[in-house]
Amino acid sequence: MIRTLALTLALTALAACQPEEPTVAPVVSTQNTNDTRIAKQVFGPIPDASSQQAQPVGFYSRGCQAGAAQLAETGPTWQAMRLSRNRNWGQPELIDFVQDLSRAAARQPGWNGIYVGDLSQPRGGPMTSGHASHQVGLDADIWLKPATRLDLTRAERENISSDRMDRNSGAYINAAWTPQHHEILRAAASDPRVARIFIFPGAKVAMCDAATGDRSWLSKIRPWYGHNYHFHVRLNCPRGAQDCEDQAPPPPGDGCEAARQWVDDIVNPKPAPPPDPNAPAPAPKRDLTMAQLPGQCATVAASD
Repeated sequence: MIRTLALTLALTALAACQPEEPTVAPVVSTQNTNDTRIAKQVFGPIPDASSQQAQPVGFYSRGCQAGAAQLAETGPTWQAMRLSRNRNWGQPELIDFVQDLSRAAARQPGWNGIYVGDLSQPRGGPMTSGHASHQVGLDADIWLKPATRLDLTRAERENISSDRMDRNSGAYINAAWTPQHHEILRAAASDPRVARIFIFPGAKVAMCDAATGDRSWLSKIRPWYGHNYHFHVRLNCPRGAQDCEDQAPPPPGDGCEAARQWVDDIVNPKPAPPPDPNAPAPAPKRDLTMAQLPGQCATVAASD
């Protein structure tokens, strides 16, 4: 019990200093200063995309998307999962990327393509559950389960789960990890459209140990908590998308030593410091309001 609590506190402290997937970011522009509506309640129920020109607006964790395209529920080398969520929408660049990656995956032994998890809601924005990011149509979750069947019914896609790839709380890969996973992630990270890929620390270290030749693609693969059933791809803002805010480039180098430090922190958690009785209580997490999104998002939400 004590070790588990210490590990949890250590990971929480480590997460606080990691810049990879922030839940807040500078706002591109704010014009809705009096709009106190909860943003996820505005964007969540909208069933389809706006008729505007395709445009990501804001930052990945604070924004929306205009003119989204819908990923077909089933394609020659992919299937979209959890269709009831209506989250198979993204900017055209994201839809193209997912289809390109699915064809690359289909060339791997034992894979007929990929199972695609959440992209974004039809107009992006904060989701009703599950994600802080995925708001501007440039994020995609790709299941780590090999897509051996591409004829899954809607009911099957609601009920089957992806395969877990980690052990020891994400420190190591397990026996389900294969060279095919390595190659699919390498293909994704080698795509110039990609800014980041998030996956559990043990997978990053395994790829570092197995990589040969050009290692530059490894810099885009970053360790992050919870990504042991899927990996999360984040694209750069498309060229000309003036209202889209890019994430900063990854640090120099391949990132392997940092990933090994993540593993060491999991395996050998540092003792948690004693609580400060004078510390103020943590502020409660609050849902984003429309006033906290870029001003253009009110127009996106209200557009035909």
